[in-house]
Amino acid sequence: MSDTNAPLVDGFGRTIRYLRVSVTDRCDLRCRYCMAEHMTFLPREKIATLEELAVITERFIARGVRKVRLSGGEPLVRRDVMDLTRRLGRHVGGALDELTMTTNGTRLAQHAGALVDAGMRRVNVSLDSLDADRFRFITRHGDLSQVLGGIAAAKAAGLAVKINMVALKGLNEDEIAGMLDWCVGEGHDLTLIETMPLGAIDEDRTDRFLPLTVVKERLEATHRLERDGQTTGGPARYWRVDGSATKLGLISPLTANFCDGCNRVRLTTEGRLYTCLGHDDHRDLKSALREGGVPALDAAIADALATKPRRHDFRIGADEAPAVARHMSVTGG
Repeated sequence: MSDTNAPLVDGFGRTIRYLRVSVTDRCDLRCRYCMAEHMTFLPREKIATLEELAVITERFIARGVRKVRLSGGEPLVRRDVMDLTRRLGRHVGGALDELTMTTNGTRLAQHAGALVDAGMRRVNVSLDSLDADRFRFITRHGDLSQVLGGIAAAKAAGLAVKINMVALKGLNEDEIAGMLDWCVGEGHDLTLIETMPLGAIDEDRTDRFLPLTVVKERLEATHRLERDGQTTGGPARYWRVDGSATKLGLISPLTANFCDGCNRVRLTTEGRLYTCLGHDDHRDLKSALREGGVPALDAAIADALATKPRRHDFRIGADEAPAVARHMSVTGG
């Protein structure tokens, strides 16, 4: 029997303070580096109910998690996701420091006000190009104006916006400096991300892999970057840009391992807990909850934390299989 009052600490002494919850594996875009054009999504009967996701998440909050991020897929495509958002938002300011969301922005205009009302103060928006034709190519059919409208609505509603941009060699690398300038002008933060080898896609990721060490050198030729001391336990390293309020984050899973201070775990839309993005080991919290209630849920969480690996094992190369077979949309971005 696990100690339900014990802090959430893994076998390497890292305290878990951050839970990412994928509310759906479905998305209304098909970004080339993320998923295949013709995806097979999970059968609906395998997906945890929003009530189950809420109960599991609240158990993590009760045991010391201070930050929850809702993600997907695209979280705003799931029906009634705002019910979950409002329920979790009631904990903000008490047991929970922050409730956030990662979204592609396509439905942000419709929901921005409701997200603020639910207690959310910040969102991450995935945006890999400010060129309409290139954006459509990367996402396979996305409408840039729709996403920019969502970002503007979020800003108007009072949400802080951080842009997530995957650095793609030969595709959007010529836009990175311009994206940074745009973020400075709009008052947004920007996080650049190396492509991650998760799941089979229609293209060779090696062709698009752009080391962020190279990107940073290029940016330093045109921008003044001052190291920011912010530490979140997450994968990003931060710099202040040209003395502005904008922070530049770099997430480098392939060129700079970031696991030593990892403070996060991930709950999938199936109710599975993954303690590492780069490993397939998981515990089925949905089944534990259904079969044994909260005591069984606590025991499954304790078992998962005891086996959380020290680090991921991401590699990229023409002969390398993806680190794990599941797509990012299944685990949650």
